[in-house]
Amino acid sequence: MHRRLLAPGALAASLLLAIPATAADYSPGAPGIGDPYYPAYGNGGYDVSHYDLRLKYQPATDELEGTATLLARTTQDLSRFNLDFLLDVSEVRVNGAKASFAASGEHELEITPKTPLPKGTAISVVVRYSGVPSSEQAYGFTSWHRTPDGGVGANEPEAAWWWFPSNDHPLDKATYDVSVLVPDGTQAISNGTLQSMSSRGGWTRYNWRSNKPQATYLATLAVGKFDVTTGTTESGIPVINAYSKDLGDNYGAARASIERTGEVADWLSEHFGPYPYNALGGYVPNTDTGYALETQTRPFYSPRQFANGSNVSVVVHELAHQWYGDKVSVAGWKDIWINEGFARYAQWLWSEHEGEGTAQELADYVYASHPADDPFWTVEPGDPGPKNQFHLAVYDRGALALQALRNEIGDEAFFALLKGWPQKYAYGNASVGDFRKYAESVSGKPLASLFDTWLFQPSKPGAPAARDASLPVAGADAKGSPSQPRSWKKIAATNDVHSG
Repeated sequence: MHRRLLAPGALAASLLLAIPATAADYSPGAPGIGDPYYPAYGNGGYDVSHYDLRLKYQPATDELEGTATLLARTTQDLSRFNLDFLLDVSEVRVNGAKASFAASGEHELEITPKTPLPKGTAISVVVRYSGVPSSEQAYGFTSWHRTPDGGVGANEPEAAWWWFPSNDHPLDKATYDVSVLVPDGTQAISNGTLQSMSSRGGWTRYNWRSNKPQATYLATLAVGKFDVTTGTTESGIPVINAYSKDLGDNYGAARASIERTGEVADWLSEHFGPYPYNALGGYVPNTDTGYALETQTRPFYSPRQFANGSNVSVVVHELAHQWYGDKVSVAGWKDIWINEGFARYAQWLWSEHEGEGTAQELADYVYASHPADDPFWTVEPGDPGPKNQFHLAVYDRGALALQALRNEIGDEAFFALLKGWPQKYAYGNASVGDFRKYAESVSGKPLASLFDTWLFQPSKPGAPAARDASLPVAGADAKGSPSQPRSWKKIAATNDVHSG
């Protein structure tokens, strides 16, 4: 055995590390993760690696029972910590021992473990709960939507509080197992792959697994009576789509659009790199909501997205988010442009692919459609504020910024950038500032002024001289507005409230 002598200073440091923390060293985890837009969202003091959700849901009454097991690691000496949650809790255990708990704030579950938790401790947290999700509100609304035959959890920037306890912020991504028991004849749809399904005593259990890091708002659950289709993309990814049986006149248009999911994902892979997950699909429950959402691997679409006929463009939008928003998530909610500007721009690229107007033509149309005094230009996509997080300008002015970037750095660098970004921050988080720095490194050009002009100035940017002649001011329609590319109506139709 070799013995190594420590210098006096190193010996003192090693002895200090060996001294256990005293009661005075432990402190509560913060009741928010630090997002300036939403100070109460998420929590401090721990990081979740996995959620195991074992649920039972009764569609007739909207009653949900659940046991959530969270696997996490403490990031400080922790005396107590919070989870974000709204339903009634009957028991909490931390590392097997019963913990005390209390509701606090509008959506906080405050947990005090039997003994304090040192920094770096691996912990399991078990929460038993029940409730009627649709009866609960926070900040005056609900993210749990009742349907005629069940319910759906899908919203942004929050949806988890209504059906499972969590650290509800994109900075804390985790893997998921979601097991749901529902009455026979009813299906449960969630993220990822369907691992197994079994029936007994009038109930059927569905076991879903999402095996890549996933933000909490991207976790989804839908229970109801669905027509389910299955298939495989050309690249070999299994596809599961689901449609409420009672969609009425929207049923055909929804299927005609979402059944092209595999085709669209393969096409997007050409621009953004390999599809980042092992499952794919989409679902359309019979809700009265107006938005679509990029729930990971299996986007949520409301029937209204198909009220005017097929709408493949919204499928492009939500699938583009699988790279921009899901694989690389926002560092803070002010970075929403990295989600929505890019998904909108993917729609423009699809329009070009389909021969319905080039990305430049769409950019010119959007630019010309909003005069300088339009409030549209007062919204800054790079930091829009919580009230404007899903404003039209974040989508359309956000896409204009990308077309301006493309024109500045050229196609070769631009498309290398689109493909390289999801790889650089794969399954993690990044900010608008991170993207600018990455764009500069790929292009070799200083881009601070361009980003400031298009993302951070509350005014209409001047039209680049090279583009003045191409603005479609001629050929106005009967109302005197510029004639629009054929695809524009379908693209604009995805813009209800926050079209994910």
